[in-house]
Formats: sequence, structure tokens, C-alpha cells
Amino acid sequence: MNLSLITAIKFRKGRRKSGMVSLISIISTLSIAIGIAALIIGLSAMNGFERELHNRVLSVVPHGQLYLDSGNLENWRHVQQELTENKNIVSAVPFVSFTGLIENGSKLGAVEVQGLDPEQEQQISALPNYVLNHKWQEFKADNQQVIIGSGLAKSLAVKEGAWVSLLIPVSASGSTQLKPPKRVRLQVIGILDLSGSLSNNVALLPLVDAQKLLNIGDSVTGIMINVNDVYRANQIIGQAALSLDDTLSFNSWENSFGFMYRDIQMIRQIMYLAMIVVIGVACFNIVSTLVIAVKDKQRDIAILKTLGATNRLIKHIFIWYGVISGLIGSLIGVILGVILSWQLSNIMGGLESLMGHKILNSNIYFIDFLPSEIHFFDVAIVFITAMLLSLIASYYPAKRACKIEPARILNSF
Repeated sequence: MNLSLITAIKFRKGRRKSGMVSLISIISTLSIAIGIAALIIGLSAMNGFERELHNRVLSVVPHGQLYLDSGNLENWRHVQQELTENKNIVSAVPFVSFTGLIENGSKLGAVEVQGLDPEQEQQISALPNYVLNHKWQEFKADNQQVIIGSGLAKSLAVKEGAWVSLLIPVSASGSTQLKPPKRVRLQVIGILDLSGSLSNNVALLPLVDAQKLLNIGDSVTGIMINVNDVYRANQIIGQAALSLDDTLSFNSWENSFGFMYRDIQMIRQIMYLAMIVVIGVACFNIVSTLVIAVKDKQRDIAILKTLGATNRLIKHIFIWYGVISGLIGSLIGVILGVILSWQLSNIMGGLESLMGHKILNSNIYFIDFLPSEIHFFDVAIVFITAMLLSLIASYYPAKRACKIEPARILNSF
């Protein structure tokens, strides 16, 4: 083992004249550990939010839609055929969309109704996986069935198998008179649970049933599109729309949910900046520790120099001294951070039970729990950064130790 490393370990283990050295050393080590643990937990939470954005939003909602600004799309089969021939488009399926009210007894809830083809949706989307009790398999046309979101079901006190009324507004073309809404009785065949705001005001009908309710024949509201690169959805769908028909409008998930992804990335960048600041401040406690340690070990340094130790050796001893402090703090922080990140969802669930309310409100956020996903690349970056800052912080006190004059120190004892 390297002589400077052995000596540094001996210096750390040896009896210190000043208890202040031990106290500051412990504080600096704990500061590094807490800072690293907090950063690993924060980055893991950001990774978890990004994962849930992909799993609960981008795998469920279409990446984009093509539609007409006014009226329904009648030649949708031709549009669908053209879209499926585009190498950047994975799937293109028709949909019907309208707003309505769902009534259960005296309770009413506004709802965005989506008419989908149950068989096609099962092949191209993860949406069926979030319908409780595998009820999507029973979701068929011409059976007076509806699937509603869990938030809506909770607010209306509706359970699986219950019957509800769907109220659909009827437009009175060419007349100023108001017409009563169309009322349809439907059985709640399943509950869609996306654990967040997406489940609050959604209802799903088979495509054929939605077309019949609106009396639009074979027409549809538009085409839902999934692309091979979600981060280029706007560009891909925009180019496809222009190549098909100037009258077609489009939107993408970036218009509706892009802010979530941008917020996650922004917070991640802030976390990395905070990492440098927090660990930097913690690591520079090592400077205080080493300055006091150098003063505490003046006699030992003088004896080593008298025995022939070079300035280079003395400098390396105290650099190792600081790096060891950083290493111990970093390892404690990494272990603590990984363990807490691994159990973060359970820990937050326990805190929510203890406090009696949700930290993430499902009416506001797209999920109602705190997710976590450990990326060992992030752990490695945090660990390496802490070690580099520990090394930099050790340099000045180590250089100062080299300037000790053996004769003056030994004569003073």
C-alpha cells in the first residue's frame, strides 16, 4: 500500500490534541453524506416522474391527432391508409370525441367521451392495461357499455356494473331554440385507473356506439396517431397533415402534456446545479478539517521531515486525508440515498397515511403517488463529483502542510 495513504489512515485514527478536529471531521463527513443522499433521492424521483410520463401518459394518450376544424371526417379511411404508409407513423386509428354529462342519481359529472375501437386499441395502446379487473376483454359494441375514469367514478359514487345516464347535447341547426339533451342508459363495464388527473373526467365508448349516439353514420371526429419518435411528434404529424390535405388540423401530445416533460428536464438540470453547490459546500468543510488537522499534527509532520520525508510525501498524506473523508461521506450518502430511493414510494405512502392526506393531489398532477427509479449513471455522476470536489478541497491544506519548518516546530515543544 502507498506510504502516503498508510500515513493518512494512521493520522485519521490517531489521538487528536484538539477535539474540534474530530467534530469538524464528523460534520463534514455527514454533510457530504446527507447532500449526496438528498441528490440521489431527488434525481431518482425525477427519473420516476419521467417513467410514469411515458407509462401513464405517452403509452395511453395518442401522440397526435388529425381532424377538421369544423365537422366530422368522412373520408377517414383514405386518410388512415395514407398515414399508415408513412414510415415514421406506427399506427393511425379513427376516434369519435364529444363532451357530455354522466348522471348517477342526484350526482352529475362533466365528461370527455372518447369513442374507440376496442380491438384496435388493445393492439396499439397500453390503455386497456389500466382498466381494472381486465374488463377491457368484455368491452364490446352494441351492449350499452361504458368505461369511466376512477376519479369520475369516485365523485359519482359509481361502481363496476352500475347503470348511469349519459346526457349528450343536441345541436339545433338553423334554430335558436334549445333542445333537451339526449339521454342514454349505459352500464359501467369497467373503471379506468391511471392514478392521476387523466382519470378524472374521461369516459370510453366503443367507436360504433359513439357514432350511433351522435348520428354521424360512418364519419369520425379524427384520426389518432402514434409515431416512432415521441419527441418529434409535432414535426412528423405536421408534415403528414400538410402532405394529405390543407384543411386538416393537427395537434400532438407536446401541446397538451409537453409542459410536464419540459418541467421534469428543467428540474433535473436544477438538481445537477444544486448537486455541485451542496456537495461543494459540504466538501469545503474538508478544508476546515484539514487546516485544523495540519495544526494538530505539526509535531508529527516535523518529525517526518526530519526523518527525510519530502514535501511531495507530506502533501500526498494530507490529500489522502481529505479524500478519505470525502470517500467515507460519499459511500454513506450513496448507500443511504439508494436505500431511501428504492423505498421512496412506500415511505411517502406511509407519510400520507400518517398525515391523512395526499401529497400529490390527483386533481392537479397526472399521478397521485411519488414515483422513484434509480439510475446508476446518476449515482456514479454524484459520487465522482463528490470525490473530485473532495480532492480539490484537500489541495490547499495539503500544500500548507509542506511549508511547516521542522526546526521551529520541534524547538517549540
